[in-house]
Amino acid sequence: MKKLVFNFLLITVLFSVDLSAQYQPKDISRADIKKAHQWVNQTYNSLSQDEKLGQLFIVALYTNKDDNHINQVRNIVTNDKIGGLILMQDDAAKEINLVNEFQQKSKVPLMIGMDAEWGLYQRINTAHKFPWAMTLGAIQDKNLIYQMAAKIAEDCKRMGINWDFAPVVDVNTNPNNPIIGNRSFGSEVSNVTQSALSYANGLQDNNILAAIKHFPGHGDTNTDSHLDLPVVSHKLDRLNKIELAPFKALMNKGIGGVMIAHLYVPSLESGKGIPASVSKKIITDLLKDKWGYKGLIITDALNMGAVANKYKPGELDALAFKAGNDIMLFSQGVAEGKKLIQKAIDKGEISQDRVEESVKKILLTKYFLGLNQYTPKNPENVNYDLNNDSHTKLVQNLYSNALTLLKDEKKLLPLSSNSTYYYIPLEEAPYQTFENTLKLDTNVIIKKASEINTIPGNSTVIVGFHKDNSTAYKPYKISTESKKILADLTKNQNVILNVFGSAYALKDIDISKVSTVLVSYENNDDSMTATADAFRGKTIISGKLPVLVNDQLKPGMGITLDPFKYSKSTEFTTSK
Repeated sequence: MKKLVFNFLLITVLFSVDLSAQYQPKDISRADIKKAHQWVNQTYNSLSQDEKLGQLFIVALYTNKDDNHINQVRNIVTNDKIGGLILMQDDAAKEINLVNEFQQKSKVPLMIGMDAEWGLYQRINTAHKFPWAMTLGAIQDKNLIYQMAAKIAEDCKRMGINWDFAPVVDVNTNPNNPIIGNRSFGSEVSNVTQSALSYANGLQDNNILAAIKHFPGHGDTNTDSHLDLPVVSHKLDRLNKIELAPFKALMNKGIGGVMIAHLYVPSLESGKGIPASVSKKIITDLLKDKWGYKGLIITDALNMGAVANKYKPGELDALAFKAGNDIMLFSQGVAEGKKLIQKAIDKGEISQDRVEESVKKILLTKYFLGLNQYTPKNPENVNYDLNNDSHTKLVQNLYSNALTLLKDEKKLLPLSSNSTYYYIPLEEAPYQTFENTLKLDTNVIIKKASEINTIPGNSTVIVGFHKDNSTAYKPYKISTESKKILADLTKNQNVILNVFGSAYALKDIDISKVSTVLVSYENNDDSMTATADAFRGKTIISGKLPVLVNDQLKPGMGITLDPFKYSKSTEFTTSK
């Protein structure tokens, strides 16, 4: 009986090694799965130990750096036999040419990744920018997020990218979070989970791998992990309810990757100051053993100050692998990392089975992504392919569906073509697109802040808070001067306040005397066009607030305004 039990366990272990990839294409046949396993086993057995260890590393490729950098990457690809690349800034055509070259030189096809949370624009400035996650969190029809992710997947394929390191599933409960903020779908677990699942499915249904991040939850931190090690000091019950909750909910949804954050979480890791990314208790004991996650586990970038300031390159990679990561991202010391991992294997600190588990998981995922038959990409016209009318139409629809009407006490929206309106743009960012679109069929007079006393009393005045939208990390706070202008206008005018920026901008603004408040979340051409169209009654306003702003402005608030049927609701509606 003992022998039978032993044989069963042995078969189970061997079988689990072969079937450890979480992601696989939809409607894949048993025959195709069998072929995949044959390819994985043949490829694995053809690799030397050094080549197997190389599969565990992804390094960064910048095309805005000099030839010395590119030659360094070229040498790492050739000599260290690495498993993949993460594409950074900024030349799409050059990246395609280099990926084609490096794929040709690699015995095992490279996994090509990119941080493309809001599309390839995050790294390639000629691509089209999609909305940030916070904006998407306001959208009620989550199928629109799926459509966006499908379009991002199309753009990834155009570039030869296989893995989008997205979506972020951190629950942003801290308005002052310096690194998540706009990158989060919001402060409510259910909204974050539903939005993230739509995003991940949109990628993976189109054969681009997703990676939920930043495990075990980066939403309530005061420190930028690019600079130093953040601490998440909540007790376990709070972590289970908020930080860990979306990750746990998504564990069995087929999402192919989880990215581990550089965070210190004392309730999960008793070792003082040990980051989650090198914590066996968090990665192996919790994520893999307790929760049973079978997908690829990848570190956040190993060049980030939270860990790079504490550990040496190579040493950090070995610690990360020992903790349970399959892939070390943005490695700064591939050769040294491989040596230290092999040294740990020789000492019995890491088993060879563990190497086999990770490498076969990586290979199987590569097969399912079609990398066993790599086809070179054509760089011609790539900038147009990443930024054209199809992108504009989709993106403006996303912004339109995100618009959130928090108040409209005097029913000032939509605007009337028979009335005159005054528009006062405030804060630091451009506003011309909003102005020009409004003027298409509305009588709007632009006034400077210094000219508010020239506006006749009891007029309808649109105040635009246009915040800098150039990065996701810009401050959202409104200046004292702008607040005063808003307050002065409410004394004898009918005010429509439009926030072209984070909803958090309303955190310390008195809107009690403001008739109408609309949040557009971002300040760019697509957002301003979508907003102006809504003002002009061309579209329905249906977004809901994705975050807790203050005691008065809570998640789920938002009036649905249908210009074709009048307002469906004149009261705040909150999510349950």
